[in-house]
Amino acid sequence: MYQLNSIGALESFLIAIGVLFLGHFVNSKIPALRKFNIPEPIVGGLIIACVISVLHYNGIDFKFSLPLKDTFMLMFFATVGLAANYKQLVKGGLKVFWFLAIASVYIIIQNAIGVSFASMLGLDPLMGLVAGSITLSGGHGTGAAWAQILTDEYGIQSTLEIAMASATLGLVIGGIIGSPVAQRLINKHQLESEYGRGTTTHEKYPELVTYNENEEDKVTAKKVIEVLFILLLCITGAHHLSEWVNGFNIEWLMVPDFVYALFLGVIVTNTLEVFKLRKLESETVDMVGTVSLSLFLAMALMTLKLWNILDLAVPFLIILAIQSVVIGLFSYYVTFKLMGSNYTGAVIAGGHCGFGLGATPTAVMNMGSIVNRFGPAPQAFMVVPIVGAFFIDIVNLLILQGYIFIIQ
Repeated sequence: MYQLNSIGALESFLIAIGVLFLGHFVNSKIPALRKFNIPEPIVGGLIIACVISVLHYNGIDFKFSLPLKDTFMLMFFATVGLAANYKQLVKGGLKVFWFLAIASVYIIIQNAIGVSFASMLGLDPLMGLVAGSITLSGGHGTGAAWAQILTDEYGIQSTLEIAMASATLGLVIGGIIGSPVAQRLINKHQLESEYGRGTTTHEKYPELVTYNENEEDKVTAKKVIEVLFILLLCITGAHHLSEWVNGFNIEWLMVPDFVYALFLGVIVTNTLEVFKLRKLESETVDMVGTVSLSLFLAMALMTLKLWNILDLAVPFLIILAIQSVVIGLFSYYVTFKLMGSNYTGAVIAGGHCGFGLGATPTAVMNMGSIVNRFGPAPQAFMVVPIVGAFFIDIVNLLILQGYIFIIQ
């Protein structure tokens, strides 16, 4: 007989923060976790999820009260929108759009692989999207957001557990294969940096928002309050906009609230920029976005029911293995060639492996390990973070909507 223990909202929030500290402690003790840039909330959250699973098998269950979980999710996606300043596009040049086109084509391929093999292995085709761009190109935040939608709207169970496992494995594999792909290209084609070896340059571009939890830029209380105010405007506007659109009862139009929050963030930041009303500090947006995502992921992983995914483990491992091989081949033969077949193209190919299977910080980590050894590639550090930190999320949402419409 199971014993159900309900935990209050304040205590649940305290545990969520404890999950982050636990992840930080474990990461500090295990170099491999730092090497592959595994996020602290993922590490701490999975440990707590394992403990809860053990207790479940011993007849003890917990029910957490997390009323702010969705709010933190919306805050994160709103910061993604706030990071999309049109001036960054100008700095990145045409290569930003070219790389975005390449990455967009790959998302279509990635989802085709996920849906096809999910159907072949007897899974719901929508679960193939979870093992596709929802988690691999989208990351943990997008995976957790869509998991809730797939459960609420389509009645698919265990999506959160699968999404977190898929995103975590993708993050690890993306960090493993990215640097070898780039290094193979450099050695095979005898490529060299035009700046020579031994100089790093991506640190010269602090205006890029990459959601790096190790940022040390100066952030003031006033700046934080300003960003929080704008984020709450975006979140409130997203709720009202969602209700207004849903009032039309358009069956094929299913737009999650976080999409509205993201687009409102884009509108706000560029309106402020165009009319020179106020410049939002990228460091503050980055910090608030990182905190929001960390707390959201910690809360999401606290509620994982790992015992529900045992039957799905093997099929998803097969799909992820295939996805890993395909992104490696695509980056090696397609991304490298279309991005110029030069040193910068090789570095970008390594970065594509990172965020194509994991996240933008993984892409930056892959590229950083290459330039530290072979020399600078400043354009790569301009193009990949811009595409990976924002624009690929927009394209991903549109492509996912198309796949869901076709599947249903």
